[in-house]
Amino acid sequence: MSVVKADPTEKLKKKRHRMIVMFILVILIVLTFIISMNTGVSTLSPLEVLNTILGKGTDFQRLILIEFRLPRIVISILVGAGLAVSGCILQGITRNPLADPGLLGITIGAGLAVVLFISFFPSNMQAPTLLMPFLALLGASIAGAIIYLLAYSKQDGLIPIRLILVGIAVSAGLGAILTILSLRLSHNNYDMIAVWLVGRIWGSSWDFVLALAPWLIILLPYAFYKSRVLDVLGFGDKLATGLGIPVERERLKLLAVAIALAASCVSVSGGIAFVGLIGPHVARRLIGPQHKYLLPTSALVGALMLLLADTLGRAILQPTEIPAGIVVAIIGAPYFLYMLSRQ
Repeated sequence: MSVVKADPTEKLKKKRHRMIVMFILVILIVLTFIISMNTGVSTLSPLEVLNTILGKGTDFQRLILIEFRLPRIVISILVGAGLAVSGCILQGITRNPLADPGLLGITIGAGLAVVLFISFFPSNMQAPTLLMPFLALLGASIAGAIIYLLAYSKQDGLIPIRLILVGIAVSAGLGAILTILSLRLSHNNYDMIAVWLVGRIWGSSWDFVLALAPWLIILLPYAFYKSRVLDVLGFGDKLATGLGIPVERERLKLLAVAIALAASCVSVSGGIAFVGLIGPHVARRLIGPQHKYLLPTSALVGALMLLLADTLGRAILQPTEIPAGIVVAIIGAPYFLYMLSRQ
């Protein structure tokens, strides 16, 4: 019986293609970053932006660029990458292409905890800014625990399709609770909840960047490290067990990482949908299903999607601003329908 060996030339071509795709995505992010620095109600020319970065700008230019725009741009990149990787992990452990943090109730659980906290504490306090990712993680963990317990069966373990259905039900229930609680809030707090629900990068200061960045710095490398486990889980629980993978333990670890990524991102961005769903699909079409490349490419696609959406939202109807979540939905919904029609 002969063994068919992989063509080294073909493997090299695939690897080169993946590197080129990721390099192009990085270039697109850099270009969008530059355009975003020049976009807003107060227009800054490219030369003024350069001078301000070099420390030669006016006080007003430094205020606009350094204190307002740059933190928002950095947060858009971080949130887009975090949500896309979270969605990619969830799609991998559930073996369901429709899984994403919003669909599984993680986003609404994190948002409910953050919104409740902000409603009763001043937003200009230093401690709440740093606490919000932890509060979001608490809310998302409670939602995730409820979903996991309801979807888990002693006989069959964690059934992926049951996880999706339970997640939809829990998400609807938590959304109803959030709506009921919002009716009892003041006008200002209700406006804040409305902004959160549509998904807007409202945490646009360096304090929020410092609160969010450590989570992604720790969690993203761990997720990339677990890429082989995600590949094996894709073959099914029985085969994964036969290959020596403790399925339930690894799935629980990866679920915890996905929850933490989504929760920390939601704490500064609100309920932005479609990034965690569409980002991994676009990445998979570009470089294939191998998670070693799929996870970092998903991060790049998600970062580009959200940065582009936030930039367009600030540019289209100036001086009015369209929340990034709405722009992402406008772009993502037609693509999602197209994807469903093709498959």
